[in-house]
Amino acid sequence: MNELDQEFTREILRKVRQIEIKSNRLVSEVLAGSYQSAFKGQGIDFEEVREYQPGDEVRSIDWNVTAKMGTPFIKQYREERELTILLAIDISDSTIFGSESRTKRERLAELSALLAISASRNGDKVGLLLFAEEVEIFLPPSNGQKNVLRILREILFHENHTKKTNLNEGLRFINKVMRRRSVVFFLSDFIMPEFSTEEEDELEVQFYKEISTTRKKHDLICAQIHDPREISLPKIGLTTFEDAETGERVMVDLSNDNFQNEFAEVTEKQATDLSKKLARRGIDIFKFSTNTDFDKSLREFFQLRKSRRGTR
Repeated sequence: MNELDQEFTREILRKVRQIEIKSNRLVSEVLAGSYQSAFKGQGIDFEEVREYQPGDEVRSIDWNVTAKMGTPFIKQYREERELTILLAIDISDSTIFGSESRTKRERLAELSALLAISASRNGDKVGLLLFAEEVEIFLPPSNGQKNVLRILREILFHENHTKKTNLNEGLRFINKVMRRRSVVFFLSDFIMPEFSTEEEDELEVQFYKEISTTRKKHDLICAQIHDPREISLPKIGLTTFEDAETGERVMVDLSNDNFQNEFAEVTEKQATDLSKKLARRGIDIFKFSTNTDFDKSLREFFQLRKSRRGTR
């Protein structure tokens, strides 16, 4: 290994260790118990049948056994002690953007580390799916510290083979490969490349079809990352923008009030539409930014899930 390779390896280890230390602290100080209460006990395994007793749920009756035995029997279940977690992360080139100290991809890595370490401490298996225009990497769910460190390394340093975003491809892979019911965290900026109106409509229909299928099979949580400059632009006059995924460039006048108002309206509409359409399908979405810490909002999100489970 030459000196350049050694330096790169040291940089990988330094960044991974840095995120691991921060995540360990957050898990201990902020999310202690929140992860477990939000997800534990949702999966159930069939254990045995027993004779029906007054007060038992009628819907738990095993009609096949009841017919054979001539007396009512019910199915008994036990909570799964181990969950399967899948971190499905969009690593298309739009995630390399960051207007301040951290890029969207780095923030996605921090959130993923937090979730992976929380899962590992609870004895759960964690898997990783990285995708852009195509599936880039799939690590089947496993447990242990080495698995968590490999997940962090791949998220931070995997070099893409494809640049553009194809959320449908990631969802199709999940629906095909993940047979066992899992907790799926689908992490993305949800920025899709622009097409003709007809192509956009078709992609949107496919997206909501695929994500609805994922929701039926798994406990699905979407996490949307954004950068402040994707919502509010500074008034600095003529500025050239380049699309990270296509290379297309466009010059706009950021001091133009009409452009600023239109930009704000479009971005707000996109965000609202996504939230509403996911909510209608029973899908939770957690939103966070590159310039703010997400520990408090993530804990509140977990608590909300816990309270909703208690009312079901």
